[in-house]
Amino acid sequence: MPSPAPLTHLGIILDGNRTWARARGLPTLEGHRRGYDRLKEFGDWCVARGIPVVTAFAFSTENWNRAPDEVAYLMELLELALSREVGEFDKRGVRLKVIGRREGLPEAVIRAADAAEERTKNNTKITLQLAINYGGRPEIVDAAKRAIASGVRPDDLTEERFASFLYAPETPDPDLIIRTAGHKRISGFLLWGAAYSEFHFTPTLWPDFSEKDLDAALEDYAQRTRKFGK
Repeated sequence: MPSPAPLTHLGIILDGNRTWARARGLPTLEGHRRGYDRLKEFGDWCVARGIPVVTAFAFSTENWNRAPDEVAYLMELLELALSREVGEFDKRGVRLKVIGRREGLPEAVIRAADAAEERTKNNTKITLQLAINYGGRPEIVDAAKRAIASGVRPDDLTEERFASFLYAPETPDPDLIIRTAGHKRISGFLLWGAAYSEFHFTPTLWPDFSEKDLDAALEDYAQRTRKFGK
């Protein structure tokens, strides 16, 4: 197993579920189900490699434009992960967090997210953040609204102060962001925090993503020299 440079936060854009299903003549929804199963395994791989925080891009603000039956199924999967399987996450020492806009989500998903966060808040093996109804630009807009509502004066608003109004201000910026399925863009994922992130793009579709793919990304990251503009 490679020994990557210190990595405190790994972001991953889960792409390729639908392509994976179509290539096998399966319903699109089956691709999402396989992708969800892969995410559970991925969390275990990250625990084994000592990665303390993982953020997975599970559902973007733009994904509402997909077919209604696909959106409904994705909401069911998210509720499943946050409610009926929360005991399994808890047993594995996973701290679950949901970032993104709660408003607009089904009430069942919101209740499940709140309950999962409360139940797992003291777990320390890994923090798994699910970005649901998330967009990088909406996050920045929401942070600006919170800053204004809090009464921060323009002259007092520094980058550090502004960051305190983001969805998860206690989370360190992502060191590495992986995107599967060959797309070389970030689609608004963690825009504020990704200012100095390293990126790894792989053609592997998310349901096929393996431990070897993770290790390849970590090895790639270990070869980088991070200067942060210096």
